[in-house]
Amino acid sequence: MSPQSVRSAGASLRTLRSPLTSTLMCALLLALAGCGKGNQAPQAGSAPEVTVQPVVVQDVPIVPEFVGQTESSRQVEIRARVSGFLEKRLYREGAMVKEGQPLFQLDRKPFEAQLQVAKAQLAQEEARLVTAEANRKRIEPLAEKNAVSQKDRDDAIGNYRAAAAGVEAAKAAVITAELNLSYTGIHSPVSGLASFAKVAEGTYLDPQNSLLTYVAALSPMRVNFSISENQQLSFGDMVKKGVVRAPKEGDFRVEVVLADGSRFEETGRLTFTDASFSQETGTFLARAELPNTKGTLRPGQFVRVRLHGAYRLNGIVVPQRAVLQTAQGNLAFVVDAAGKAQVRPLQLASMQGDNWVVSAGLKAGDNLVVDGGMKLRPDVPVKVVKTLEPFKADVDPVLMPQTEQSAAAAK
Repeated sequence: MSPQSVRSAGASLRTLRSPLTSTLMCALLLALAGCGKGNQAPQAGSAPEVTVQPVVVQDVPIVPEFVGQTESSRQVEIRARVSGFLEKRLYREGAMVKEGQPLFQLDRKPFEAQLQVAKAQLAQEEARLVTAEANRKRIEPLAEKNAVSQKDRDDAIGNYRAAAAGVEAAKAAVITAELNLSYTGIHSPVSGLASFAKVAEGTYLDPQNSLLTYVAALSPMRVNFSISENQQLSFGDMVKKGVVRAPKEGDFRVEVVLADGSRFEETGRLTFTDASFSQETGTFLARAELPNTKGTLRPGQFVRVRLHGAYRLNGIVVPQRAVLQTAQGNLAFVVDAAGKAQVRPLQLASMQGDNWVVSAGLKAGDNLVVDGGMKLRPDVPVKVVKTLEPFKADVDPVLMPQTEQSAAAAK
């Protein structure tokens, strides 16, 4: 082979090797780069950010809630006490009336006439008594001298006593007639809310249709509600075990929440619990009574009843958003001493506003994850960006004296 042929072959070989060499070098660099990325340490900001709150143990108010219905403490039927024609209605239907206020007026004329007859009868009996007494006074001295027979004396005394009895009967008739006349004016026996009139003006009233209307006293107002057997048994069991402290002598304070969610401004007390169990409803009847000075509550309203006075001893309260509800149950995350997330199964006792009362699963000193728990897994390092103040169970405002309630409301 000539020297020229050798040089041409070498040039061709170098031309073929250049692309292959470049490809191999590129593959090697990419492999090294991939290995380098795999061996890099995690970046400092990759840990999930969470907000925590220290768990504290304290006595927590227990405020059970029930559905109740208001009832007037004194609802009175207004009835006609005498028969006669209804002449006039004197009140506005559905309005507030005061004790002693006139409501209806019956026709007075027949009763005025009866009173005049009774008075005339009384005058007649009194005249007869005067005559009988004068006759007795004349006969008795003569009888003592045997100037008249004993029969005449006995007749005089009998006539006198009969006349005296006739006067008493006539006086009673006058009183009855005066009462019947007074009954023609029908007044309210209580202050309260008057219902609509059951009969129209001009109607003849008798014992069969004597009902005219109702008047319901608005203050105090009663609220009836039911406590289930399970609730009562559970509460009694917790009191026996020392988990719950009940108020002395069952003196619960009662708060009422209206249909729109607003809190009724006045509070009352639990006044009655039925000793017998209703087999029809499976509940015990309870009743509260509270002042209603402004007449806000009306009979028949459905309200929510909250009982204040009981406390869960050594309780734990956590925000609702800190509890994760899963198919496996209620869970929460805490941050351990190593800064890692740990899961805790929870047992919840009750709801208190926007918080849960936890009966088991947490202990004092745990750093509970309040925000950011949805993105956590057990044993994952976390970054605490904010620590909330420990939850403090405030004094139940309903149990404060009235002066302290006013001061708290002003703040």
